[in-house]
Amino acid sequence: MTIRVGTYNLHGMRDDAAALTRVIAAARADVLCVQEARRSGRWRARRAALAASAGLAVATPGRVGGVAVLVGRRLRVLHAESHALRPFLGLERRGLAVAVVQAEGTRLAVGSLHLDLSAPARMHHAAEAVALMERVAGAYEAAIVLAGDVNEQAHQPAWRYLAGRLADCHAVAPDGDGLSFPAASPSARIDGVFAARDLRVVSCGGVDAPIADLTGASDHLPVVAELRVGH
Repeated sequence: MTIRVGTYNLHGMRDDAAALTRVIAAARADVLCVQEARRSGRWRARRAALAASAGLAVATPGRVGGVAVLVGRRLRVLHAESHALRPFLGLERRGLAVAVVQAEGTRLAVGSLHLDLSAPARMHHAAEAVALMERVAGAYEAAIVLAGDVNEQAHQPAWRYLAGRLADCHAVAPDGDGLSFPAASPSARIDGVFAARDLRVVSCGGVDAPIADLTGASDHLPVVAELRVGH
């Protein structure tokens, strides 16, 4: 069985709502890790409606950090939790959302993360998130998949740390150039999916959607990894 795990920075859900819905539907994700999800003004209802429009449901609680994990009907949600990461004076509060899902006897602990523009905060939160993921994965005997907006590129410290602990899915099985920001003229790969090394990465790349929708929906492009699970 192949599971599609994606990551998408929603830019606060303040751009073209119809285009955003179409892009998420085009991603065909079984699990979608989102960042900059709505955090005010009927945020629960807005998140739920967006997820439902693409056949998904919001699995994780809370609004901390604007991160959430959306899950499709093919998967069973065993557990979900959200964490506020260590605060840094003067910086936005960051969070980690985690959902443990099961498909054909395989369990995945999937986390959504949005790292800061500050390099020291990024590095600390990357390590903190991995430690939290390892704790949850260990409790449920699940393989880790951590995805999100890293706010730096593959040669920089936090990305290198994540890629040292987990497999950078695009580096393993690239589909396209992987560039994700800015959406209108992508020049940087700052959004990624990282998976436990015992998971088979089939491919990792962008979403086949009209350019007008991709540029109208958000300032980031989504990234989706296909992972082979089970036998």
